[in-house]
Amino acid sequence: MKRDCKKERETVLKAIRREGPDYIPMAFHINASCYETYPQEKLFDLMESHPFLFPDFVRPEGDYKPILYNNERADQPYVDDWGCLWETTMDGITGTVTKHPLESWEQFDTYPVPDPKVCMGIGRVDWEQERQKIAAQKEKGALTRNGLRHGHTFLQLCDIRGYENAIFDMEDEEPKLLELLDRICEFNSFIIRQYLDMDVDILTYAEDLGMQAGPMLSPENFKKYILPCYEKSVTPVKEKGTILHMHSDGDIRTLTDYLLDCGMDVLNLQDLVNGLAWIEERLKGRVCIELDIDRQKITPFGTPEEIDGLIREEVRRLGSPAGGLMMIYGLYPGVPLENVKALMDAMEKYAFYYR
Repeated sequence: MKRDCKKERETVLKAIRREGPDYIPMAFHINASCYETYPQEKLFDLMESHPFLFPDFVRPEGDYKPILYNNERADQPYVDDWGCLWETTMDGITGTVTKHPLESWEQFDTYPVPDPKVCMGIGRVDWEQERQKIAAQKEKGALTRNGLRHGHTFLQLCDIRGYENAIFDMEDEEPKLLELLDRICEFNSFIIRQYLDMDVDILTYAEDLGMQAGPMLSPENFKKYILPCYEKSVTPVKEKGTILHMHSDGDIRTLTDYLLDCGMDVLNLQDLVNGLAWIEERLKGRVCIELDIDRQKITPFGTPEEIDGLIREEVRRLGSPAGGLMMIYGLYPGVPLENVKALMDAMEKYAFYYR
């Protein structure tokens, strides 16, 4: 099956705008760590047998080595553009910041801000190459989407200061905190302007704000410190009419109104941790929901029948012939292969639930 880029773009845009897409857009992402923990040939068999989810898949020859980002290489500590030290123990799994460059405000006056003309905050960038890449995608009629690095504002603050320090800074109303956030925001705004100039279809903002229960910071502190950065950075995006896509893991129920008021057109959030009933009641029809399918309970530990039932129920409750629903799953080690197959089967089947 060959990818129909124009059809795919049209379908996604119709889903977001609730204009009656031909199917529910479904995305299945296989994390790079899976190629070391599952038999590769079995993964490839599954990908070949699900062409709707993997239309461009061509079986590699020999042992496949996925491309890894700098902060997901096992036992290879990486210092990013902000001076944060990342470490991980498994290839493909994003590391943890183990050294924060501004743990003490004493270094603030000499703390360097990276140059967005040459880096993205988590690695180097060649903006001319980015323009050429986006132009090539447009030439094919493909959907174009790009934006800020994952963890662009709040998590960037936590990486620089350390999580506890950042939270105490907010509670203590530390004046230097606002200056640091201004620097982060200016860095982000430059990147956003580059992608707006390239006329991308979707501008992406990925930032995990939730924990297993509740957000990582109080709604009051989010509104006071983080939301103004979001609002400043999205203003030119809204003025241009570009679609805004926000992703966050965890329980973000007490923050979603702020995110929607900020202007997000697509909200990617996790299903079971936020609750299907709550998502249906509070978000359906207000924003395009990109549902991040459970990775904690049913897909790793349930039966194939329970997985099929989960996807059917999510589509039934959150979907509509008009659109407004997309779904995505991220595969990580530990899910039985029979469950992987059941999930792929269900996503392909229920993508056409309303047709």
